Amino acid sequence: MAFEGLASRLQNVFGKLRGKGKLSEEDVNEALREVRLALLEADVNFKVVKEFVAKVKEQAIGQDVMKSFTPGMVVVDIVNKELTALMGGTQSKLAKANKPPTVIMMVGLQGAGKTTTTGKLAKLLQKQNARPLLVACDVYRPAAIKQLQVLGEQIKAPVFSLGDQVSPVEIARKGMQQAKDNHNDYVIIDTAGRLHVDEELMDELKNIREAVKPDEILLVVDAMTGQDAVNVAESFHKQMELTGVVLTKLDGDTRGGAALSVKAVTGCPIKFAAMGEKVDALEPFFPDRMASRILGMGDMLTLIEKAQSNIDADKAKEMERKLRNAEFTFEDFLEQMDQVKKLGPLDQILEMLPGMNKMKGMKDLKVDDKQMGHIEAIVKSMTVQEKRQPEIINASRRKRIANGSGTSIQEVNRLIKQFDDMRKMMKQFSGMMGPKGPKGPLGKLGKGFKFPFG
Repeated sequence: MAFEGLASRLQNVFGKLRGKGKLSEEDVNEALREVRLALLEADVNFKVVKEFVAKVKEQAIGQDVMKSFTPGMVVVDIVNKELTALMGGTQSKLAKANKPPTVIMMVGLQGAGKTTTTGKLAKLLQKQNARPLLVACDVYRPAAIKQLQVLGEQIKAPVFSLGDQVSPVEIARKGMQQAKDNHNDYVIIDTAGRLHVDEELMDELKNIREAVKPDEILLVVDAMTGQDAVNVAESFHKQMELTGVVLTKLDGDTRGGAALSVKAVTGCPIKFAAMGEKVDALEPFFPDRMASRILGMGDMLTLIEKAQSNIDADKAKEMERKLRNAEFTFEDFLEQMDQVKKLGPLDQILEMLPGMNKMKGMKDLKVDDKQMGHIEAIVKSMTVQEKRQPEIINASRRKRIANGSGTSIQEVNRLIKQFDDMRKMMKQFSGMMGPKGPKGPLGKLGKGFKFPFG
């Protein structure tokens, strides 16, 4: 999880503050010492930490906070706002050319994930009904062109290439012409990288920049390299005048120092973050939502957006009806698993729910993809009748299902029991629902109560 160590430390600090009815200046100083250490351990730039703590302290020791009925909450709010400001304040959107195509130039060191990110960005633009053209200008790395072509096929986006014997500047220029001829509204240029920043690399990138006049120059940088990522961003920005940064492998960086330092050090906004290896695992970067996640407040907006773009609303309504009427079958269960998979890794989804990290057992939850595969195999080994009427699954059927799915009888028994318990619970739950809303104890939830699929 991104920011795992930092999030845990900060939430402990603020948990103590929230428990106090009054705050003294010493309480605030003690909390900010912890915050400072937590940020430094998360590999945040030293100067950035110093300025951040000074800004928070200036506001936290004010009379308004000390006299507040909930001083701890006010301090958390100040930290939330300052964390958001540190990462850029508001979402920085992609520029758009007055006349298509909009040209995006991807730059960065070798191994940062430029080519993969080029494909991911194209996929994200396609979701907005755009028609991007990918241009293969990395003529030095073996198989770079082929990699981009494979990604293009995967997302059904055209890739322009002239092989590895033509100069990258010429490829970029001709790629632009192709985009104009074919009415593509975006051109994404995948450029070469080196193992380190050098003059030869920068000269080539500057020549491409002069040839195509990009609307965006995005630096792709590996978040897991921590402070090095910030140094690389600074070097590139000085020479290329970057318009934005894309952080890759943010899901694998438990410290998060790069995300917290890059904007403050370079003045360059983070525009996107890659939260996984799949081609649709690129998200626009929202500083306020990221700050909220770090402080354990969740990120419901991103979760809702993911659900709206990936889950079929009609299927969700039908699922709700079946749950209400206890008609939910193993066929529905399988379909539900497919819908959830579209949202991304389950542990990342859970991170977006407020307070999930504080729930017993959730902090160390590691969602086992292998276990999910076992469940899927068990259900797929059932006959159509067994999926629709689980009550007919006797001992001999269970043995056959276990053999067919390559699992144990215990695993089959466990899944059937969990499924049965869930159906019973939903039946009781729907029984409490009167025509005018919930009856009994559930009535206290108020008239606005809705089922999770509503």
